[in-house]
Amino acid sequence: MKHSLLHITNGDSTTHRLQKLNVAGDIITWREMLCEGKTSVDIGSESFWKMRFDFLKDSYKVTKKKFIDYTLKEYRNLCNHKQEDEIVLWFEYDLFCQINMVAVISWLKRYRKGHKVSLVSSGKISGSDKMFGLGELTTEQLQQHYENRIELTDDDIEYADYIWQLYCSDSPLPLENAHKFNPKSPFVYLEKALRSHLLRFPSLENGLNHIENNILTAINDNEFTNQDQLVGYLLKHQENYGFGDSQYFNKLESLKKLFSPFDPIKLNKTGKKVLQNQTNYYAKIRSDFSYLGGAKKYSYLYVNSTNKLLKITS
Repeated sequence: MKHSLLHITNGDSTTHRLQKLNVAGDIITWREMLCEGKTSVDIGSESFWKMRFDFLKDSYKVTKKKFIDYTLKEYRNLCNHKQEDEIVLWFEYDLFCQINMVAVISWLKRYRKGHKVSLVSSGKISGSDKMFGLGELTTEQLQQHYENRIELTDDDIEYADYIWQLYCSDSPLPLENAHKFNPKSPFVYLEKALRSHLLRFPSLENGLNHIENNILTAINDNEFTNQDQLVGYLLKHQENYGFGDSQYFNKLESLKKLFSPFDPIKLNKTGKKVLQNQTNYYAKIRSDFSYLGGAKKYSYLYVNSTNKLLKITS
């Protein structure tokens, strides 16, 4: 009997690579960015998709038509695939991918229980210090990654589902130690991604998070004639967040009062004081509608001296 396969990829570029590779089986593209905005554990429910659309519409001006055509239709396509013998996940090392990955595995646990699930991850390559995305691999490397895919055990699936539940909870504090519960996990990039996630909460020192401080540092240390140049630089030096340009333009919008936006971009007096921790910008940037997973972004502070989060009590 023929072995049937379903591939779930991290984006269109990987899907196109697999099509050129002529891998057997159908391909579904997971088009979401669950590392941004509010999330809940019930992936696929009507309330879940309404919440996600509201966020994408408000933050990224995504139209209802685009949301349906780009995300929901592909999700419905996934729902229609029920009989495959094996489901292969293709996700990269960065935060963007790792959060989507645990979300997809949580969905599979609920709706495809008992199916064989395997994982193809990209990141470290022997002989190089650089981290590689799936799109940066040669055809031979991609094929080798596929052949070396890891079959996930029931414990692995339970663990990924557990991380997704923690990510969607109203407190990020348990994520600080969550990696300790499964030290032999095949999700070798998840711990670092979760640490990067925690750094997205505002710092105690100046009220900006790690990414926002990096943006101010980039402006202070370089000369950019426009925001396109700045975003290009941020994409190139973004550590393991895996963001796209629209996410960085969105972040620049929230920080625009700290710099002159054009020709060249420079920090203003307040921006310099914030960067030097001489003033705290928390009260100016705080929003009750900003979420990271299930937690309110501004209900917690990151303490750099201890690398721990502190809950703000009202």
